[in-house]
Amino acid sequence: MRERNWFLKTTGTRQRRFGGLTPLARVCSIVVPILLWGCSGLHNGFQSKDAYREANDHFNRGEYSASLNSYQQIIEKEPKAGDRALFEMGIIHAHPGNRQKDYQKAQDSFQTLIRDYPESAYRKDSQLMLFNISTVMAKDSTIATQQAQIEALRQELHGRSNERATLQKKITALEQELKRNEETINSLKAELVANPKGPADRILIEKNARRLTLFSKGKQLKSYPIALGGNPDGPKERQGDNKTPEGIYRIESRNRNSSYHLALRISYPNEQDKKRAKQLGVSPGNDIMIHGIKNGFSWVGGLHTEVDWTKGCIAVTDEEIEEIEKLVPNGTTVEIRP
Repeated sequence: MRERNWFLKTTGTRQRRFGGLTPLARVCSIVVPILLWGCSGLHNGFQSKDAYREANDHFNRGEYSASLNSYQQIIEKEPKAGDRALFEMGIIHAHPGNRQKDYQKAQDSFQTLIRDYPESAYRKDSQLMLFNISTVMAKDSTIATQQAQIEALRQELHGRSNERATLQKKITALEQELKRNEETINSLKAELVANPKGPADRILIEKNARRLTLFSKGKQLKSYPIALGGNPDGPKERQGDNKTPEGIYRIESRNRNSSYHLALRISYPNEQDKKRAKQLGVSPGNDIMIHGIKNGFSWVGGLHTEVDWTKGCIAVTDEEIEEIEKLVPNGTTVEIRP
């Protein structure tokens, strides 16, 4: 697929949506045509962020020290992007599977992010993680104290038979409270590891809202703003109509060497799409992807959503497609609504 002259073909649609193009859209009209030249490039010339992938691979293999070292190198080489590395380091330091977990180091990572990167997208999540870690540490301390009290009471019980019944009641009450606290801490620890590593089992794309949302077991994980094909109204009918499909699909494969940073292939056309195209006597087209920005132009970032610029694909920023790719396995259901 070739995504040329998208700006001229999409201006009318987005003017209706925004009430006239904003200054940001006018910047996009200069930058993005240079940046975004052809969905057919989805298969060529990928410049990967090897350091982030290496760090995440270490994490997935349980090599927590190696993962922390990789993120530290990222901070030293790219301090402007250090907020994401600090957030990941905080998650690793607090991870229950890490035998050398250190809640104090986790807190230090999140506090440094909040202090040094006040505009970071990870700031709110870091504040939530700090709260959860503080709660876990407090509950740990409470549990240790309660366990010591129970042991002391048991020792006293052996030497004071006349107070056995009273002491037993105290032990029972403390054991019940201990169980409640353990359940609370286990729940909090589960929240620590659920952010942001849990896999998604469904992707919902809402064209009118220009929104992509990930779900896991019915629970919303995260949403992302998107750009669509240059002719976004209605379902895709034929090759070259610049439309984004509508229907139920799945993630079919992924291309980490895409010239649009990284791409997840959607299983378009489905049987209904093929039948409609056959009735019209046309080719339904293919190569519909969820992808990032053209390699070398990731600095455009969120500005790309000011216009619908693809030839039918769904576009997000480079950082967002990296996060989505980690959370979405092949075979994940994709529902595209009007």
